[in-house]
Amino acid sequence: MDDPRYIPGECNIGEEEIARRRAFGWGALVVTVLAMVGLRTSRANRWWRVLLFFPAAASAAGFLQAKMRFCSGFSRLGVYNFGPTGETHEVVDPEDRAKDRRRGNQIGLYAALVGVATAAIAVLID
Repeated sequence: MDDPRYIPGECNIGEEEIARRRAFGWGALVVTVLAMVGLRTSRANRWWRVLLFFPAAASAAGFLQAKMRFCSGFSRLGVYNFGPTGETHEVVDPEDRAKDRRRGNQIGLYAALVGVATAAIAVLID
């Protein structure tokens, strides 16, 4: 660990990356809401609303990564970034990589749960 800001399993992105994930979360949330409105107003079969899982989970992933200061994609790649976007540094220690993977998987699970809940609610409401 050659960057004092990197904390295995806790923090692997800096302010620029955090801002990108927050913006992505907002964008995916807008897509989720617009898709829901479109599906309801078009009177499409309610089961099409299951597809809201995808933008809702994506939105949750963006917001969770911003809040946790942690990129789940970087955890799978074994990198971190506290500089300009696109500039990454390798995580060398296998224990640190394992901690990162656990946190990345946690974020993925939480995002999927939000997606499932959103889709279920969307299907159930009339």
